[in-house]
Amino acid sequence: MYTNKCTKTVSVVSRPLVTLQNWRSAFLEGASPDDLLHALRQRLAARRDDAAVIRLVSPVELDAQIAVLLTAAESRADRLSLLRDLPLFGVPFAVKDNIDIEGVEMTAACPAFSRNAARTATVVRRLQAAGAVWIAKTNHDQFATGLVGTPSPYGAPASCFAGDRISGGSSSGSAIMVARGELPFSLGTDTAGSGRIPAGSCAATSSRARPR
Repeated sequence: MYTNKCTKTVSVVSRPLVTLQNWRSAFLEGASPDDLLHALRQRLAARRDDAAVIRLVSPVELDAQIAVLLTAAESRADRLSLLRDLPLFGVPFAVKDNIDIEGVEMTAACPAFSRNAARTATVVRRLQAAGAVWIAKTNHDQFATGLVGTPSPYGAPASCFAGDRISGGSSSGSAIMVARGELPFSLGTDTAGSGRIPAGSCAATSSRARPR
């Protein structure tokens, strides 16, 4: 089934949503962001004691993000124009928990350091402006000061290939969620390899931004 109307959705997804193109195609074909994103959250929540995740988005927080998407959809004539204006419409991503989201606790993997962020980091804000939806805050070496991914009071994320192997770090949780096929992309940080090392250890791809 197919519709190009922004506000009409149909059940079209019978394949796994792994890549960015998978998610874009699903929405172009008429899938509902409400259905897909809440289903994803439920699957992630079913992973009990997942050391890759410090905090999942709450249902209320997720609904607030979806409401913004639906408002944007109402002002577009069809899904094609919607995805042209918002190329990441409804696409979920994770955020390393040393990157701020306004009103959301940021721990830097240290409970004693935790605080509610006063504003959203620019990188997150730009992704949301393009339609993306944050779904989780991810675990990492405490204060991002390591390259193995294990020194965290929230648990030691293991390699997605073997539970007795390290994931690499410090952006361990962000790399693992992508490598497991749960998200098309995630945010980490990288000073001396903190993004590239866990990506390489988990057979994911990492891109390190450079200032102009």
